[in-house]
Amino acid sequence: MLRLSKKADYALMAMKHLALLGDRGSSSAREIAGQYGIPIELLAKVLQRLVRRGLLASHQGTHGGYQLARGPRSISIADVIQAIDGPVMVTACSTDEGPCDQFAKCNVRDPLWRVREKILSALGECTIAELAADAPPAPASPREAVLHTNVS
Repeated sequence: MLRLSKKADYALMAMKHLALLGDRGSSSAREIAGQYGIPIELLAKVLQRLVRRGLLASHQGTHGGYQLARGPRSISIADVIQAIDGPVMVTACSTDEGPCDQFAKCNVRDPLWRVREKILSALGECTIAELAADAPPAPASPREAVLHTNVS
């Protein structure tokens, strides 16, 4: 199953949060973690990794915090995922240790590499601006919440 890591999820959530702020300012790791229920220690590490990869800028001081290092239209989902999780892989065909034992006989390696390229292309075309353009679901009214709990 193809799946993003929790760290990548948190990174994308933080990037969307910061994109929604726009040029209005920055947000601290504590603010972001509190708003989304993310463990602060883990989010701080994720944000620092995004800073090191040039996707976020970090500012110290009273009005410090994090903000996007460049416009949300120029940061792709692939940029964020690869900054956190490293290269997107579909198979274990080749790793840092070299090719797997089945490399020479494998009959699905090349088609799966083409699938990987298509996934990377799709992730590269989708930007943080697109994530931010997606409106969050409206919170249910107290009356709707009661109706849903009574139906279940």
